[in-house]
Amino acid sequence: MAVTITTAREPRPGRRQAHPERTSSSRPAWVVAASLVTGLLVALLLAFLPFVPVEESALTGAVLCGFATGWTLLWRSSQRFTDQPQRWAKWPALFMGVGGVLLLALGPQVLDVLRWVWPPALVVLVVWMASRMRRELPSRGGRAQLYVVFAILAIAAVGGGYATLAEATESTSMPATGRLVDVGGHRLFLSCVGSGSPTVVLEPGAGATSAQLGWIAPAVSRSTRVCVYDRAGRGWSEPAGMTQDGARIAADLHTLLHRAGVTGPYVLAGHSFGGLYVRIFAARYPDEVAGLVLVDSTAAESPARSVVPPPGDGGVQPLGRVPVIASLASGVGLTRILGRTDFGTLPARSRDEARAAVARASWLSSTVDEYLRGGASMHEAASLRDLSDKPLVVLTAGEHPAAWMSAQHQMVALSTNGVQRIVPGATHTDLLLVEKYADATSQAVLDVVDSIRRHQPLGR
Repeated sequence: MAVTITTAREPRPGRRQAHPERTSSSRPAWVVAASLVTGLLVALLLAFLPFVPVEESALTGAVLCGFATGWTLLWRSSQRFTDQPQRWAKWPALFMGVGGVLLLALGPQVLDVLRWVWPPALVVLVVWMASRMRRELPSRGGRAQLYVVFAILAIAAVGGGYATLAEATESTSMPATGRLVDVGGHRLFLSCVGSGSPTVVLEPGAGATSAQLGWIAPAVSRSTRVCVYDRAGRGWSEPAGMTQDGARIAADLHTLLHRAGVTGPYVLAGHSFGGLYVRIFAARYPDEVAGLVLVDSTAAESPARSVVPPPGDGGVQPLGRVPVIASLASGVGLTRILGRTDFGTLPARSRDEARAAVARASWLSSTVDEYLRGGASMHEAASLRDLSDKPLVVLTAGEHPAAWMSAQHQMVALSTNGVQRIVPGATHTDLLLVEKYADATSQAVLDVVDSIRRHQPLGR
């Protein structure tokens, strides 16, 4: 009887045997990519869930929990589907998961503590993860992806530490020169200098603070009393915790002036979006307005609608969360770095205050919210249709297209005592930030004051 003997064939040199239970051992890079993308998507989903409070601490916690999900997936799936298990991934999952749960459960009080803890802790964790990953992940594709993530985490940690230290030192090196006044649930910063009447109130544009009036306020104060303030969430003022459209801003300003004992009637000067707010103020409180200066003001539109939900719906509608989510960038120092490149034409103290202001989370959140609600503010500003014979100067920067110039000219019709002045060579922001163009703004304000004092029409 013939006997056939079958022997096992030796594997060819250089060929790796597949693990019998792991069918995708040659593709760990896909597992890394899927885990990272999943973590990002879960973070976004959690941030937009309606039951997560619209607060910096809660949304930060939700995002961290999402990232923790991605790291957990990498830890487990790399063991299940590849021959390159990444057991170290459980530690960033734990680090971010615990931080996220603490922020969701305890809120702002733990956020203030974690601002100091997480940057150095994350730097140490990133260095350790990189060393472990080099040993445990031969896949070049997987390594490349994780190196990018580690670099982003390291930059975020350094930026976050810098932002925390800088904000702590600024509070002592640049004390506020005015005072905080309670307007009902939050306090607004107000600073008044000079003497004489009528009192001038300056209203900066979208995203701007009182610091950006560093050329204009001192010039006006030589002739009359002038007040500057910061809207809710800006500069020295506290966040409002409620919708800040034009109507609310005008109401807050009215309350601020009355509670601070600043009597009217006032000359209101508003730049850009600030022009909308002074128009709303004049429409609501006509007896308290003596004159207006619209400094390259945004035009009112009717009808117009805000692109975000009405007050009270911000926690349910996704767009209501966008301002706070955007403000998280300030926690890693991004806005502080960008602010260092701006405001160089202002006086030194104003420059430093303006740069510090735009670095804060509340500034970015309130600014994004302001732009999203711009349509509603334009509609509200259209309620002012007649200033009678109150003096009005429409000051227009010369560097604008024809459509903008036409809208500016139409504003003059609000008053029978209105004039338009065009400042050649000036851009929109130059009228505040560049001294020689800011002088034109100061002069326009003083001309309105003089017209009121002398009871004479404005000169051209």
